[in-house]
Amino acid sequence: MGVGRMGPGRMGSQSMDQHFIVMMIPHHDGAIAMADLALTRAKRPEIKELAKSIKASQTRENAQMRAWYSQWFGQPVPSWGQGTDWGWQGGMGMGHRGMGMGMGHMGGGTNLSALSTAQDFDRAFIEQMIPHHQMGVMMASMAQTNSEHPQLRAMQQAMVKDQSREIEQMTQWYRSWYG
Repeated sequence: MGVGRMGPGRMGSQSMDQHFIVMMIPHHDGAIAMADLALTRAKRPEIKELAKSIKASQTRENAQMRAWYSQWFGQPVPSWGQGTDWGWQGGMGMGHRGMGMGMGHMGGGTNLSALSTAQDFDRAFIEQMIPHHQMGVMMASMAQTNSEHPQLRAMQQAMVKDQSREIEQMTQWYRSWYG
């Protein structure tokens, strides 16, 4: 199969694995930025603990994805949208430009400035992190179907499991705390 041809696990000249890593790293960066805010602004210890966990796991996953990308594709991960033919077309709706802090519309409603000034930070954090995680779960679920590398597929499966569990936990807190 020549470069630029479509085929299983290909998006233009890029493999699905390349595409996933280039898209997931800035998505994780968005969750990490939200978690950093929560570490200083959250009132509830449960939110602070969740934020610590999100920051640790997603920082670790980003480092691993960067290492794999260099190993598998012989170059560092390009900045989002830089010299790439990405954009999760076909249902992902993520071909956006100008992604302040690597999030923008990818965050599923994430707005860091609104979050940083929210009156009820804990509520705003949950209201933004749930759709952000839902987008991450969707990205990882879709990508694992065509992932060429078993290690990345295993990470995608773990992302789906972990973030789905965190969504359920935040949903329970939200019901309990806000009715």
